[in-house]
Amino acid sequence: MQKQLKTTYTYLAATVLLMAGVSSCQKEISGNRADQNAVIATTSTSSTIAVATNGGTTTTGGTTTDSVYVVHTCDKGQHRDSVAASALPATLSSYLSTNYSGYVFTKAFAVKDTLGAVKGYVVIINYNSKPVALQFTADGTFVKVLEQREKGDVQGAGWHKGGRFEKRGLPHKDTIALSALPAAITTYFATNYATDTLVKAFHKTDAGYLVLSKNGGVYATLFSSTGVFVSRISLPAPGEKATIADASLPSAALSYLATTYPNYVLDKAFSVSVSGTIKGYIAVIDANNTRYCVAFDANGSFVAVKTIW
Repeated sequence: MQKQLKTTYTYLAATVLLMAGVSSCQKEISGNRADQNAVIATTSTSSTIAVATNGGTTTTGGTTTDSVYVVHTCDKGQHRDSVAASALPATLSSYLSTNYSGYVFTKAFAVKDTLGAVKGYVVIINYNSKPVALQFTADGTFVKVLEQREKGDVQGAGWHKGGRFEKRGLPHKDTIALSALPAAITTYFATNYATDTLVKAFHKTDAGYLVLSKNGGVYATLFSSTGVFVSRISLPAPGEKATIADASLPSAALSYLATTYPNYVLDKAFSVSVSGTIKGYIAVIDANNTRYCVAFDANGSFVAVKTIW
């Protein structure tokens, strides 16, 4: 029974239903869900579509209940066809392997025009047990991380108090004071990274902890719910780091974040300086329950991204 439940949970049944007001954008692929942690797609409005993701089944009276939606623009005259992972461009697959190491492929769609020409791809993966939906061009170039919304928030701000994406309304529900970190975590830093300066801490969705710190560079250190060390990564860009206000990021950087990670939440921003001259910026963001570190140059142009969890 345990094996059967595990199989059911990890199985992806995708649902895509376009209600864009244009007949050429209406298409449906049925599917199911597991619980509030599952992401299902089923409907959209105006120029949006919804793409189903993450598995399992929860039904009431034989009816599948939808939970969370992933939306992106549906251009007039386009439709989607399901495709296998092996049919995706090598560039696309390489991007996923580089930026989501250890991901599990769940579903992909080729977005086609009225003549059947591929205009892009939508790919849904599981990363660290969380669904992530991404959009790519026809040649496999990354475009953006698609926004997730709970069913009742498909229209409107995209979040509600007490909901899965409540942090979009700020203040961050998962931000915790450094003084509130478990003793096991502070002891770990004192023992292993005594020269680190702790900057900010967050609760993870699995009740674990993420701690951002500085020590010649910026680091993200993960701990379990009991304060046991899990992993540590160095975030992009060498040089001297200084915490800055969100608004101090260049407009080009803010524009890139808004376009590439719709409805993202900015957790922390840093300037990167060499000999007193700013050489770039780092933004740590939350986009649909996945955290990213995004690096920019001094003008705010995108340089690199690293997935934290």
